Amino acid sequence: MITVLAGGVGAAKFLRGLIDAVDPASITVIGNTGDDEEFLGLHVSPDLDTVVYTLSGAVHPEQGWGLAGETYATLEQAARLGEEAWFKLGDKDIATHLLRTRLLREGKTLSEATEAVARAFGLSCRLLPMSDDRVRTVVTTDGGELSFQEYFVKRRCQDEVRAVRFDGAARARPAPGVLEAIAAAEAVIVAPSNPIVSIGPLLALPRLRDALRKTEAPVIAISPIVGGRAIKGPADKMLASLGYEVSARGVAQMYADFLDMLVLDEQDASLAGEVASAGVRAVVTDTIMRDAATRRALAEATLRAVREV
Repeated sequence: MITVLAGGVGAAKFLRGLIDAVDPASITVIGNTGDDEEFLGLHVSPDLDTVVYTLSGAVHPEQGWGLAGETYATLEQAARLGEEAWFKLGDKDIATHLLRTRLLREGKTLSEATEAVARAFGLSCRLLPMSDDRVRTVVTTDGGELSFQEYFVKRRCQDEVRAVRFDGAARARPAPGVLEAIAAAEAVIVAPSNPIVSIGPLLALPRLRDALRKTEAPVIAISPIVGGRAIKGPADKMLASLGYEVSARGVAQMYADFLDMLVLDEQDASLAGEVASAGVRAVVTDTIMRDAATRRALAEATLRAVREV
């Protein structure tokens, strides 16, 4: 079994390559829920949905999130009625949130609701939320505190990030199956995701980081930083403003207590020795996922590195 820690579009792309390379039934995905919010009275799980839409082939191909062929009549009408409409909920996307919200209001857990959504989209892999308890990523800026979605979507990452915290994480429990999936894995992969706000909420959960340290499986991460910049999203800006080194070496240092290997891009081959000095083995390959072939090639290179341990 392969267990993948995931959050964001980069993680979903990597997972698309991974299910092309191995039997999807052998994959368990643990998804970030720190970004979850309520919009128009609906419970929205952006990172979980991006995984579902991408792996089912339903994702908007240019955006990398949302559904292909989407329309926005409901959101436009909500705006006419005076509702906040800055979070882009499409008409088909809303159906997903209606299902999730109904199940939660009926007393189902987020794990059960996630399973129902994944099953409806025909996923063969196992998708778990990191926790059934509420964890909320809060970003502190010079202008005050913002939820992650306000920072990311409403304000388009324009604010300087001074601190990030995960409200509720200290009291939250990993969802059923999460710790077991790490302990029983043949390999644990940290997908190319923002270390602060996509993987950080998972690592903030009690016992999860410890489970990564204790697992007998090799733990390998793909660096989301290439040539000193994020491929997509605000990871580089956030790392810099929070005092972290914006490089593959910086990522290795953040994960060094549990990481065995880091996959870095060919552009960063010169950093391999410095990554190794952090106690992490460096694996150099092309990590830019441009299409189906390069997504699969990255997954296969990662799996080859795991087998060599």
